[in-house]
Amino acid sequence: MLFCSLSAQKVLPLDTLKLKEAKDMLADDYGNLYIYKNKDFSLTKYDSLGKQLGQMMLTVPYKIQSVQNPLTVALFSENAQEMKFIDQNMNEIQRVDFRNKFGFIKMAYAEDLQQLWLLDDSTKRLIQYNFRNETIINSYPFDASFDELSDLLVYENRVYILTKKQIRVYTFKFEKIFEADLENGKRFRRENEAVLVITDHSVVKYVPEKELVTVFTHPEARIVDKNTLSYFEIKANKLYLYSLEKNEERMQDAGLQTEPDPKQKDTVQDAERSEEKSAEPDSPEGKLEKKTDDIESKNPAESSLQKLIEDSSEVQSAGV
Repeated sequence: MLFCSLSAQKVLPLDTLKLKEAKDMLADDYGNLYIYKNKDFSLTKYDSLGKQLGQMMLTVPYKIQSVQNPLTVALFSENAQEMKFIDQNMNEIQRVDFRNKFGFIKMAYAEDLQQLWLLDDSTKRLIQYNFRNETIINSYPFDASFDELSDLLVYENRVYILTKKQIRVYTFKFEKIFEADLENGKRFRRENEAVLVITDHSVVKYVPEKELVTVFTHPEARIVDKNTLSYFEIKANKLYLYSLEKNEERMQDAGLQTEPDPKQKDTVQDAERSEEKSAEPDSPEGKLEKKTDDIESKNPAESSLQKLIEDSSEVQSAGV
């Protein structure tokens, strides 16, 4: 296992009641946050200052595939047997109905704005479907039963299946090439060539056909997620942000590829405890804190997550 040594950069100002009721939370690459509630099947979008940017009220449960590209977000409902696409303002821009075309779709993955991959449970097939012209491109026998299926991903001629307890990787010929136990698997996230798995407490990276590597974890977290700049964590109804860029560079420079010393303390917990202490004015941490205060005092609307990350990177480059 491989663990990032992280320091908490900021506690983001989202209302604790909203976080308490959250069933899931996702962060896009612009720093916006999406809170999904099972209580009323609502999906609400906020900026990094906690300002609501939009909301969609759904009538049945939906699975949010990814919000990496906020211009087009895909949502799948097993109950409604349909896929929705929504824009950055949370308006529906496309709906794909599976009921009249297929048997029973257990899970769907939107590869792009034309093609879907569908697991048809009634025919036990994996289907590549062009929903723009309503044609089936390919169909592969996929005779498997998946309990508590969480997510589906198709990438580089590999089929990734995620359940609450396992990850499995197959070829299109239904040959299993990887399998590993995993607790509370929620969804896949693909970053360039890397395939990541988001669980309740951690972010895990798949090393092709070899192993799973934990890149972020906190056992006390209730919900975690990441975007290209940061890890996010909901713990005790507060939302924490952790910068990852500098930590990953240090890990690569150090060549960390093995398990840490068992005596090593939980660096994330240590970071949270140290976060409560006041930073020395002349220290890099103090400079970062002062920089953040300056931005917020000038114009709170400008102190977005993106600006905070950029300024923290400048301070770290100069002082760390």
